[in-house]
Amino acid sequence: MNKLKKTEPYEYYWKFAVERQNIFFNRINHVNSQYFTKDTILQEYKFTNAYRASDRVSQFLIKNVIYKDIGYSNEDILFRILLFKLFNKIETWQYLESQLNDIRYDSFTYKQYNQLLDNYMKKGNVVYSNAYMMPSAVKFGQQRKHANHLLLLEYMMKDNLTEKVLHINSLQDLYLLLLSYPSFGKFLAFQYAIDINYSNLTNFSENDFIVAGPGAIDGISKCFSNYKDFSSEYIIKYMTERQDEEFQKYDLNFKSLWGRNLHLIDCQNLFCEISKYTRVALPHIEGKAKRTRIKQKFKQNHTPIEFFYPPKWNINQYIKGN
Repeated sequence: MNKLKKTEPYEYYWKFAVERQNIFFNRINHVNSQYFTKDTILQEYKFTNAYRASDRVSQFLIKNVIYKDIGYSNEDILFRILLFKLFNKIETWQYLESQLNDIRYDSFTYKQYNQLLDNYMKKGNVVYSNAYMMPSAVKFGQQRKHANHLLLLEYMMKDNLTEKVLHINSLQDLYLLLLSYPSFGKFLAFQYAIDINYSNLTNFSENDFIVAGPGAIDGISKCFSNYKDFSSEYIIKYMTERQDEEFQKYDLNFKSLWGRNLHLIDCQNLFCEISKYTRVALPHIEGKAKRTRIKQKFKQNHTPIEFFYPPKWNINQYIKGN
């Protein structure tokens, strides 16, 4: 089999992972923000964390949606995850929670939730995050996107989804189950599978299965000149398995997530970020997507995050001491 042919951005991939993780720990250790990094690109533009679960929205999902209350039933937890992810916006969740006091499946009605979101929009609020595009689920026949998504959620829950999830045998099967529902493309179905797997509904390794998103495929196309000879999933696995060797090769001190190495989902995300980073750092490198600029500028959010990860990862006890 042919070997992967590395290009100039390949080394940048590993250097980016190290520096982005350094910023993460600088923030945790309350370093003055002006000293987070000397990298001018990271100072100017917005990039996700090296670890997906460390991003603000994922942190909110894990701590405030999934593990907020041990009294929630399995059905409640799944409903809460799906509801949050449909909009993927912290402010939308907080608004619904303020109006409903508690968010549980057994008290859910389409009419009430739809009216609340209508009212929220009338006040000029944005319901959806701009992190990724959620297809409109037009199959359900409503004029407004959120109305269709609430009906999609209702449809999924009434389809005995909780029991199906509880009896699923692999991360790949969970992905395929979600993919079978309207409006779920490959990228979204996998992202939702990862989010569900943060909970105790399932317990699969994040190294079991991966689906490459469009951004990751663009990053891959920049890092390897013969990327078309391999599947994107193979390349992401290649990076995950070689991380220790590559950090050592380039004399890089990568600070892992309290002993948790980068997993497939993290290496997938890093390809998305290196796709963006090299638009500025290496503008002569043209990826598959042929994008030339980074849209989002960095704007510091001063709201502190008390980091919390799925308890089954066994790393929460190390956070305060770092």
